[in-house]
Amino acid sequence: MSARRVRVAVDVGGTFTDICVFDDETGHKQVEKVPSSVDPIEAVLAGVAKAGVDLHDVALFSHGTTVATNALITRRLPRAVMITTKGFRDIIEIRRGNKEDLWDAYKDVAPPYIRRRDRLEVDERVDYAGQVLEPLDEDAARRVVDVVRRKGVTTVAVCFINAYANPANERRMAEILAEELPDVRVTTSSDVLPEIFEHERFSTTVANAVLAPLVSGYVNRLGSDLKVGGYEADLLILHSGGGVMTPKTVEKLGVRLAASGIAAGAIANRHIATLSGHPNAIGLDMGGTSTDISLVVDGVLRTTKEWQVEYGYPICLPSIEVLTIGAGGGSLAWFDEAGALRNGPHSAGATPGPAAYGKGGTKPTNTDANLVLGRLGGKLINGGMTLDAEAAEEAIREHAAEPLGVSVQEAAESILRVANANMADAVRLISIRRGYDPREFALVVFGGAGPLHGVDLARELSIPTVLVPPNPGITSALGCLLVDIQHDLSTMFLGRVDTVSPQDVEAEFRNLEAEARERLSSENVAAEDMQLIRTIDMRYLGQWRSIAVPVGSTIDSLDDVAAAFHLEHAREHNFRRDSTPVEVYRLNVTAIGSVPKPNLPEYEVVPSTPNPQSYRPVWFAEQNGAVDTPVYDRDTLTAGAVIEGPAIVEQLDSTTPIPPGVTAEVDAWLNLRITV
Repeated sequence: MSARRVRVAVDVGGTFTDICVFDDETGHKQVEKVPSSVDPIEAVLAGVAKAGVDLHDVALFSHGTTVATNALITRRLPRAVMITTKGFRDIIEIRRGNKEDLWDAYKDVAPPYIRRRDRLEVDERVDYAGQVLEPLDEDAARRVVDVVRRKGVTTVAVCFINAYANPANERRMAEILAEELPDVRVTTSSDVLPEIFEHERFSTTVANAVLAPLVSGYVNRLGSDLKVGGYEADLLILHSGGGVMTPKTVEKLGVRLAASGIAAGAIANRHIATLSGHPNAIGLDMGGTSTDISLVVDGVLRTTKEWQVEYGYPICLPSIEVLTIGAGGGSLAWFDEAGALRNGPHSAGATPGPAAYGKGGTKPTNTDANLVLGRLGGKLINGGMTLDAEAAEEAIREHAAEPLGVSVQEAAESILRVANANMADAVRLISIRRGYDPREFALVVFGGAGPLHGVDLARELSIPTVLVPPNPGITSALGCLLVDIQHDLSTMFLGRVDTVSPQDVEAEFRNLEAEARERLSSENVAAEDMQLIRTIDMRYLGQWRSIAVPVGSTIDSLDDVAAAFHLEHAREHNFRRDSTPVEVYRLNVTAIGSVPKPNLPEYEVVPSTPNPQSYRPVWFAEQNGAVDTPVYDRDTLTAGAVIEGPAIVEQLDSTTPIPPGVTAEVDAWLNLRITV
């Protein structure tokens, strides 16, 4: 390989670590999978070695990681201290006073990430307008710092009331901490989230304080190991907003990695659908444990400003809106107390895994059901894993077929129907509930298990087209190569549209854009590679929730913006109130630093009818009994190849069943386009 022409993307999952290597010069794409390890860095380096990549040849290394997500889920976090205004240390414990299950009196919300004994108070006060009513008591502040010193913590969250309106007291507290404890990492709420609503601001700041040391240490170690191997550029880390960050930014905003892993699949979904001529697409990323569903409308991924890894502790930074449910290849089939068949969210995991893995699993899973029906063959990963069909059949017979009084195949079909119904309900939540008709979308299915369920889901939802990417199992890793450096900045700006001065709005936008350019410049982004996108969050006067409305590069009037808000409100909520005053709530700037992306090769479409490599009996719902079904090798299918169902398409990282009466065609980008 010639110098600096290779791009590498690595996506670390719970079971496998996926590696995608793209050669800019030849357009060749190489994929590899290795088992994930306790230390993710070991799996990353093992995958790079398995792919035969010389790091001296790598121009760009992009990485999606679940380190932050797993740390929040497992609570394996460094001890931290929160310093707040006197009387407000319980904000993050009181939360909003709600519960995930309102009627379950015995199920409590998980405790905050920082214990009450580690939440310290100081005297200070700023009012809602930003006026300092009581300056920071510096003597008390230094006494608090002594307590922090004795506790031996290395990270502190400073969260003062109304600091979004005036951060002076917070910043002074941070300065005192820096003077007294220079080795302690300090996170202030006015830097992380300068917005109203104390619980959301405090919660986001606390999450950043406990994650920043963890993820920055991980990122710096990985960056050092890559440099030792010969990689010279910045390591790029995917964040929840759909962009990438350098290690320098991760040190300040580690909380943005809390949804790093699931964002990559959504980005790949948009890219694949857009290439194939589908500006509207639903992405279904189905792995071994869960399914992540994303929505692309007019070529734009839906985003959200409030999300959470654990109920009750919101993270209010922009994130790609992804709905995750417990439906994967390892999801267990079981019966509830009423005798109804259920599927997930419990999973067999990687160990012991499905019964078919032969590692001690005895309960039936979706993988076992697909194997019993012949949709999966006896081997996975090009023979790297052998499946035990007898064990799968026995698990389904004992735990599903006999209780239902049906055959093993009928029970397996029932298991998959329940799993598909769960996923279809989730798709309806993210589409129909948002005012979008799934019939106007393409369904992009990926992940190791996604293609197995694609056509059945499309039929359930009346979606006309299913797209299966060339390498479904590593599509999320590919997504890491398709993103830019991105920062999301915002500031509160409350006022009615009919009284707000457009000049004041423009001045605030210019301040945000100046900070955005400074951040991008610090990451070595050239001025010509910067793009700044403005939006205004608006709402009807008296409303709680707001809607982001895109605006132009210069604000001369807010009338057109208000008109756009009415239209968007009608689409999302099915009503509008033109006579009700509209309020400006928040100004946002998305700062994008363009990163060179791979040009995926487009092939000439030549119609052909491929030859199957073998045949095997497969049960389809449309047929009574097994059908002798042709099996095709995905690697041999060229652009223009047409396959009539019933058929099975197998490859290294996934399997795609094509039912009777359904046609599949390979398009110019080697996606399998299935017409339902």
